[in-house]
Amino acid sequence: MRQVRPKKNLGQHFLTDLTIAKRIADTVDACQGLPVLEVGPGMGVVTQYLVEKPRELKVVEIDRESVAYLMEHFPRLRDNILGEDFLRMDLHGVFGGRQFVLTGNYPYDISSQIFFKMLDNRDLIPCCTGMIQHEVALRMASQPGTKQYGILSVLIQAWYDVEYLFTVEPSVFNPPPKVQSAVIRMTRNRMERLDCDEALFRQVVKTAFNQRRKMLRVSLRPLVAPDGEQSALFYGESSAFTRQFATRRPEQLSISDFVVLTNLVADAIKGK
Repeated sequence: MRQVRPKKNLGQHFLTDLTIAKRIADTVDACQGLPVLEVGPGMGVVTQYLVEKPRELKVVEIDRESVAYLMEHFPRLRDNILGEDFLRMDLHGVFGGRQFVLTGNYPYDISSQIFFKMLDNRDLIPCCTGMIQHEVALRMASQPGTKQYGILSVLIQAWYDVEYLFTVEPSVFNPPPKVQSAVIRMTRNRMERLDCDEALFRQVVKTAFNQRRKMLRVSLRPLVAPDGEQSALFYGESSAFTRQFATRRPEQLSISDFVVLTNLVADAIKGK
């Protein structure tokens, strides 16, 4: 069978450097004893190294041409090649409810969606590795006070420790992307639950960073309007919000700061 043609609509950039492919596959070794789910294997350049590891492996691929290629070239994986859309999968059924490592050369245009799905299934995925756009990797690993620190930084680091492992140049792909790539690893931290409403936490983080150059007293207005009866205490001169957060910008806040802020917003919304 001939090689698979990269498809622009699927964001396919096939890795051609075998040394880098092996390095990506080896990132899962830090998460020992767990089965592995590879997203978007394409023609199996990383799969060929994953399949040799002493653990169960499944791959999920939405591209039918790639699925046919994998079926032909990886017959030992035939029953574990899932021709599905990862974003629509019920991850609890992949390994019978068992935890697993998520890895892959993730399509740039859906990498954030993949990681939000990971967050929604964090109890199933104690470790996630793989290759993404360099800029996204920097955002995920950045700390407060940096210009890359943002929504992904806060939401992912609330639950995972993020390691930026190494940079990958465009020349090792077919076709070459217009940007650099990076390989990362995320490992679940010890956080079992946030001390706040987790849905509201996400909403506060996203709302704050939607106007990241604004002070929080301005950027949070979509959540707590300053002229509403319930928000009088929230914006009051001696309020906890005014004293701690009103003149700060979102990139200055740690995850624990966002938890405190979320509880203040929750109280304002409830009229406490």
